[in-house]
Amino acid sequence: MTQPMMTFNDGNRMPQLGAGVFQIANDDTAGVVDAALRTGYRLIDGAAAYNNERGMGEGIRNSGVPRDEIFVTSKLWNDAHGHDAALRAFDQTMERTGLDYLDLYLIHWPLPKLDKYVETWKVLIRLRDEGRIRSIGVANFHEPHLKRIIDETGVTPALNQIEIHPSLNQPEMRAVNKRFGIVTQSWTPLGRGDSFEAAPVKAAADRTGRSVAQVILRWHIQHGLSVIPKSEQEKRLAENFDVLGFELTADEMAAIDKLENDHRTGPHPDEFDYREPL
Repeated sequence: MTQPMMTFNDGNRMPQLGAGVFQIANDDTAGVVDAALRTGYRLIDGAAAYNNERGMGEGIRNSGVPRDEIFVTSKLWNDAHGHDAALRAFDQTMERTGLDYLDLYLIHWPLPKLDKYVETWKVLIRLRDEGRIRSIGVANFHEPHLKRIIDETGVTPALNQIEIHPSLNQPEMRAVNKRFGIVTQSWTPLGRGDSFEAAPVKAAADRTGRSVAQVILRWHIQHGLSVIPKSEQEKRLAENFDVLGFELTADEMAAIDKLENDHRTGPHPDEFDYREPL
């Protein structure tokens, strides 16, 4: 199946659809990553905070898929903001994964109260310029955070990964990202199932003969978002991947948009200040 690709503002490209490894035990992660790659995924989204980078790297190395065909993301955790800490954290990520480079590295949260995200962003720029990372980006950044790092460094993130699902579809932040030329990627794209019983989602599933999860993932795709659903089950991995062969109507998209109720499953970026390792 031909996957849609997204082009970053730095010219690099990334598959629109990927597999996340959040909340997967390290001992299980290699098998999940291998299954995802066998299914056809070519984007694997990880993070230092997930405590499974070793398993992620093992799955990538053992998959038999050439490294240059796999797009690998990891993220710098909150306990590693600042110049020296960020450099150490990146080296630790590379040691754990056993990879020679990352395709994308993100600052996981801005931590505005700590106020070291600009200093940290400069480290990512350095690592990119040294060739250790192909592209750099952020996660959970709001407009003031984005504007500040761009204004102070002249470097715009390639991607901003934010919480998006039908109950929190974030049109304002999607518009901000678009204005800056930043790709928007959705985390927790299924909203932990809180829209599975919603009438517009079920109606679209009935019409298309697809599952409610597939309908929601298709909603992300048609909004031009990158999406990284997570599953440990090979059958569900395949189901999540099989969202490219059907379309939702404009009316169905609009009806799902109206499920917005500002319901977050995770913390608010302006307030989140957790710095302990997860």
